[in-house]
Amino acid sequence: MLESVAAGPWMYAAVTMSVVLDVFLPVLPSGILVITAATAAATGDGSLLGLTLCAAGASLLGDVLAYRLAWRGRSRLHRLLGRSRRLTAAQERLGAALARGGGALVVIARFAPAGRSVVSLGAGAARRRAGQFLPWSALAGVAWASYSVALGYFGGQWLGAWTGVAVSVLALFLAGALAVHVIRRPVSRTVVAVPAPAAAPAVETSAPAAAS
Repeated sequence: MLESVAAGPWMYAAVTMSVVLDVFLPVLPSGILVITAATAAATGDGSLLGLTLCAAGASLLGDVLAYRLAWRGRSRLHRLLGRSRRLTAAQERLGAALARGGGALVVIARFAPAGRSVVSLGAGAARRRAGQFLPWSALAGVAWASYSVALGYFGGQWLGAWTGVAVSVLALFLAGALAVHVIRRPVSRTVVAVPAPAAAPAVETSAPAAAS
């Protein structure tokens, strides 16, 4: 039954909807759904390439929607984030990490819990240009989708259906924990000694000669 569902169009629709909405509701198990579909497709008639493209495209679509909404509702977003210390701290921490690592951390944050949400909404709220954000967002979606589908496929091939899903989901969570560790890594600062300015040479002043 699982194989027949995974091979049908409903699985692609469910994956698309889950991945798109995951940027607004990070509690949705979109990664688990992608892994389950890939595991079932490994022993059925589903298309792994189609599943990967579907998940990657939905990831980019969700990021674009979040980016545009945050761009237009910048003031509302700031007020919403200000109500939660955890969201504010997460945005500041990830913002500092992105400033340190550039676009590569957009890809890493895609694997972190709620990292995609903070990056997409933060990029829109900060009014970053689309050319600086969307290419990295597309790369992040492809990387995340390929990794999730590969986990499901090889887990299903080597360990069987349900054991493969369980091990693959664990590997997905481990990747998320590693991404969080990289993002939270403190910035190394190099202290450069600045030499003290040289003292000005003393100016000798002679007393005026006494009048004869």
